[in-house]
Amino acid sequence: MKILLTNDDGIQADGIKALETELKERGHEIIVVAPLTQQSATSHSISLFKPMKFTKFGENRYAINGTPSDCMILGSQVVFDKSIDLVISGINSGPNMGEDVLYSGTVAAALEAMFLGFSSIAISITDYENQNFRTAAKIMADLLDDEIHKLIGENEALNINVPNIEYSEIKGIKATQTGHRKYYNFVREEKNADGETLYFVGGDRPVWQNEENTDSAAVFDNYVSITPITPNFTKHDSYEKIKKWVEKK
Repeated sequence: MKILLTNDDGIQADGIKALETELKERGHEIIVVAPLTQQSATSHSISLFKPMKFTKFGENRYAINGTPSDCMILGSQVVFDKSIDLVISGINSGPNMGEDVLYSGTVAAALEAMFLGFSSIAISITDYENQNFRTAAKIMADLLDDEIHKLIGENEALNINVPNIEYSEIKGIKATQTGHRKYYNFVREEKNADGETLYFVGGDRPVWQNEENTDSAAVFDNYVSITPITPNFTKHDSYEKIKKWVEKK
């Protein structure tokens, strides 16, 4: 297949390099269009008011000084076309589960690719330390061998999370739903050299509810989680309630 790789960790990140290597070894044709620098938690932002440019990092490897969504928009206009069979965003450094899919640049790139008419997948590993990207890369390649890309429907993308363990320790694969998490002590306070108080978003690790059939429950039990996602923000039962209320006015 002809596969476009992107991410939010930047073109030099270990995750995208591991995935590129594995997929090439399996015989896929790879094009990389990724951010020039770290863009984690940029969500679906696009750069409306700054000029952007491509920097070439080798054959079929391009970086953009913008966000993951910028990479898909500019890339589709300048670098690649509809001959692309699949877009894969990742391998992300850290999980993208639960509500975090709304913040994730990795997931946003996959959704932007979906908006542009491409089949797309986001893939992440579930830890930030001692990362075993090779496991996730092999899992992704295995899933493509099994033709998972043919299951991707219209107006959806697949969000895959892989436990950060050895390939031989993976128990299997589970179809999952997006779970829920809560952050505690999410704002960190520090003092700079002048004694000023500075604040940083990001503190303790989230606490997961781990309900049955959720992404977090699967990966914490050493299963690969596959969740079909779609950006439909209409709450349909409440829509009917509001509609009836409006019609009475």
